[in-house]
Amino acid sequence: MPDMRLPKLPDRTLVRHTIAVMPELEQKLRDYAELYKKSYGEEETIETLIPFMLDVFLCGDKAFLKARKSKPTGDSWERNGRSQVSSTQDLEHSVTKKK
Repeated sequence: MPDMRLPKLPDRTLVRHTIAVMPELEQKLRDYAELYKKSYGEEETIETLIPFMLDVFLCGDKAFLKARKSKPTGDSWERNGRSQVSSTQDLEHSVTKKK
């Protein structure tokens, strides 16, 4: 099993997501996608990886998690202690906003 922090992505329906990034970040994202491909033997686009990378990052941010726990009931994004992006439907609604 690879030592990558991001696990192999679950089955899902692809959602188109567009962001603007600086050239240095673009190269890092390309490098990460290449490492993902080498680790799992499957090619994923940067656009596909980004929502999962953000979720892993947010779930690992102790200050963010602590702040979320202190939110009043009903104002939290957590669902039974799970990440917000727990299904394709959640991913479509929580990550993609069409303008």
